Amino acid sequence: MTTTTTTATTPFQSLAAGPAAPDRPPPHGTPAHADDTGARAPGEVILEVKNISLAFGGVKALTDISFDVREHEIRSIIGPNGAGKSSMLNCINGVYQPQQGAITFRGKTFRHMNSRQVAEMGVARTFQNLALFKGMSVIDNIMTGRNLRMQSNLLLQALRIGPAVAEEIRHRAFVEHIVDFLEIQAHRKSPVGQLPYGLQKRVDLGRALAMEPQVLLLDEPMAGMNVEEKQDMCRFILDVNEEFGTTIVLIEHDMGVVMDISDRVVVLDYGKKIGDGTPAEVRANPDVVRAYLGGER
Repeated sequence: MTTTTTTATTPFQSLAAGPAAPDRPPPHGTPAHADDTGARAPGEVILEVKNISLAFGGVKALTDISFDVREHEIRSIIGPNGAGKSSMLNCINGVYQPQQGAITFRGKTFRHMNSRQVAEMGVARTFQNLALFKGMSVIDNIMTGRNLRMQSNLLLQALRIGPAVAEEIRHRAFVEHIVDFLEIQAHRKSPVGQLPYGLQKRVDLGRALAMEPQVLLLDEPMAGMNVEEKQDMCRFILDVNEEFGTTIVLIEHDMGVVMDISDRVVVLDYGKKIGDGTPAEVRANPDVVRAYLGGER
């Protein structure tokens, strides 16, 4: 599969600049997509979902779904339980192969992609159910997100000889910046399984950020969190989007969060799209109100 080269801003300074790159801290300051007034400026379409249909046997999970995602925006996907939200993300990142439709990423259209190809193109994913290595430390869990960036072969990495040593030092320096950004320095050497659930969610986010994604897919990153933990996670999501310009596709059930931080929202119900637009437009859509409340507006 052919991939495209991009100069899009990533959350942290890329290692591509050479060995000294990880020693530079992540950039902060003016949002990557702000205009001179500090307001959000719309970007070009980076990801387009076209007429996606997915079925498992006779059960239709998605039916003719189309929407696009613009660069640097926070694009939320909402809907009642069983609406097909996670299935949609699974199609985008190659976990599921839709029977119909295609996905276009940076001008390249693909009928089928596998998860590794999607990751190599710059799309990272967190999952609703945590899949961390509970016995490994925070640092080592986040390091697994650097796998695609490592050039040394497995033998050199296992023996820690030759260029593998210097490469690992560079990658670990990069991961340390992520740990600082997510404010989990005090837990960096702790086994992930011993951390509170909210901190484990941060580690999961950190592992995705370690891939330096252009597009970050977040599947219910605040599920199971208390109010304080949700506020922290909202802050990190906004920082990644506003300061570093990372495009975010978000699934979240907390409508207060969705309406506060989203640029645009697409609404699914029983595998079909019933709404698409700004938070205000979606909130006023009678079909969306019926889907959530079960009656006439």
